Amino acid sequence: MFSLKEKQLIADKIEGLLLSLDHPEMPKDKPKFKLYVAGKEAWSWAEIKPNWAFTPENPPEINPWNEIARDLMEKTTDGGGK
Repeated sequence: MFSLKEKQLIADKIEGLLLSLDHPEMPKDKPKFKLYVAGKEAWSWAEIKPNWAFTPENPPEINPWNEIARDLMEKTTDGGGK
């Protein structure tokens, strides 16, 4: 559902929020989480994981359609593409 760039942005925000709570049961860095986001269609979904969980040996999965769709949406919306 989301592009890789969008997933990375969401993951950064979630990690920042979790760490900002300074909860005694949370680690002080690199919190583990998995967020499932359901789209409006059954086939539309995303799974968001922490950015630090990915390495060159374990890269994030990329759905080429999501990358193309985001590019197209930015080009066809007001203030989108340049």
